[in-house]
Amino acid sequence: MQDDPDGLMVFDGLCNFCSAQVRFILRVDPAGAIRFTSIQSPYGRHLAERFGIDPDDPSTFLFFDRGHPLRASDAVIAMLGRLSRPWRWLRVLRIVPRPLRDSAYRLIARNRYRLLGRRDSCMIPPPHIRARFIDDIPPGDP
Repeated sequence: MQDDPDGLMVFDGLCNFCSAQVRFILRVDPAGAIRFTSIQSPYGRHLAERFGIDPDDPSTFLFFDRGHPLRASDAVIAMLGRLSRPWRWLRVLRIVPRPLRDSAYRLIARNRYRLLGRRDSCMIPPPHIRARFIDDIPPGDP
């Protein structure tokens, strides 16, 4: 796992709710602790398939924390831990039992298209943040 990425969010680029989360992170993380790849990109598809997520019908997203792929509420909490205050304080949510956290996560994930809709193509990041998005599989990635 040491070759796995760190601080990388694999998200559904066709989901308006997911894209809104990416825009939020970009706004509150100007230092760039978190990078992104859409599950529709070659790299996102590669990572999703490698870790058992259907890239054509994703039910969750991945966040890589120090080489460990996390899903659902664990991924959200790890990602919050990378943000600055006051957002990182939300890591306190880890005291909520995982089954309860994941149930809430699954409820939102199941209804994400109903909440904010779906787009026909992935968001295109503006040039000033383009470097935070990875589309192609890095050389030597397993």
